[in-house]
Amino acid sequence: MRRLRNVKIVATLGPASDDYETILALFRAGADVFRLNMSHGEHGEIRERHAMIRKVEKETGRPIGILADLQGPKLRVGEFRNGSEMLEEGQGFRLDLDDTEGDATRVNLPHPEIFAALKPGSVLLINDGKIRIEITKVGPDFAEGTVVAGGEISNRKGVNVPDVVLPLAALSDKDRRDLEFVCQLGVDWLALSFVQRPEDVLEARELVAGRCAILAKIEKPAAVLSFEKILAVSDGIMVARGDLGVELPVQNVPPIQKRLVRTCRAAAKPVIVATQMLESMIESPMPTRAEVSDVAAAIYEGTDAVMLSAESAAGRFPIQAVTTMNNVAIEVENDPTYREIINASRAGEKQTIADAIVSAAREIAETTDIKAICCYSESGTTALLTARERPHVPILALTSRRGTARRLALSWGLHCVMTGEVERFKMAVVNAARAAREDGFADKTEQIVVTAGIPFNQPGSTNILRVAPCDERLIFSRDPE
Repeated sequence: MRRLRNVKIVATLGPASDDYETILALFRAGADVFRLNMSHGEHGEIRERHAMIRKVEKETGRPIGILADLQGPKLRVGEFRNGSEMLEEGQGFRLDLDDTEGDATRVNLPHPEIFAALKPGSVLLINDGKIRIEITKVGPDFAEGTVVAGGEISNRKGVNVPDVVLPLAALSDKDRRDLEFVCQLGVDWLALSFVQRPEDVLEARELVAGRCAILAKIEKPAAVLSFEKILAVSDGIMVARGDLGVELPVQNVPPIQKRLVRTCRAAAKPVIVATQMLESMIESPMPTRAEVSDVAAAIYEGTDAVMLSAESAAGRFPIQAVTTMNNVAIEVENDPTYREIINASRAGEKQTIADAIVSAAREIAETTDIKAICCYSESGTTALLTARERPHVPILALTSRRGTARRLALSWGLHCVMTGEVERFKMAVVNAARAAREDGFADKTEQIVVTAGIPFNQPGSTNILRVAPCDERLIFSRDPE
């Protein structure tokens, strides 16, 4: 199954997409990677969804990526005697460790680590930022402040602390259990919530022990400030705009999104733009024009993937949501302006032989009649470097490792193909020619570019390029050895 666009689509599974037929329909509509949200669903349900995805993969013959998204620590207030209270602007309010039910003057906040990090002048956000409290006094077991934005506060509402780094690990006890479960289950990507510093990613990496790739979610101001260091120790990034929009002024989010996407592309690491992309389609079969423009803007920026959350997990129109996203992507990528923007944002500096090889492959494809770039990539490095170039011809990523093919399903433009192990470059060329023909990218009269690393099976060793015909007879006649 060949996609007619390069950006990938991540679809979250949930109650609205919890059966085999729907998951198959979501894949056929355009989903390339399925997200398992560990905040919802027991391990048994997650296991069943995982099995259904792998069944779809087997039926369609296409590698499918699976992303498990950890919940992360959840900071919430306690409960109120009346269930809820109205806080007025200018009134005082106290949060403390007292577990008695709250009222209009105070409530329990069972997180002493928050009190340890707060200081006078800090801002506490409650209920997705709808309530804002400026802290005036702090102790080891309480914080008092003034309500600067009032509203209704009710049981177990979430708390955000945007302007301090909290002394909290990104992995809760639940996350550690979930991490081990999904790694044993066999997922391809692990999304890490509540990342504030690179050490959070390194802690998860030690626990993962190479069983899947790690994607850091950028959802806190501290993560934005430490982004380059976090990116350096991560395999990919998710721009989680929902939480960013709570903890930062909303007008700050679009430029941050653009900067993070470009930085990830320069590093040849996949990036997902996520949250509220087609949110109205939870209840409506049609998106708003603003939502379509939002999805289009992320694609114009060159993101690797766009993500559906509740739209495909709990909405009334999951398949239509994926179809809409697929159609928007096709339309944007057919716009000549898209290619102009992508070309203008390409990083110019080439630092390694591999950089030069994949850049040359793209330039050859753009100046001659080449139908596809085929990169033989056991670890995925060659494919990721090729995707960074954003060529105007298709990219076939050939690998004998199913885990590599599944992981690369998240990256821009990569059409992943399973192939046998090879020891000689000529056989890599033959396999590439066959894959290009069989999957409809070229015929026997046309040519492809093939890149690989010699010797094989050594990550990051991309060092050879060949322009080859798609007819094996010509390959063997030109290179009988």
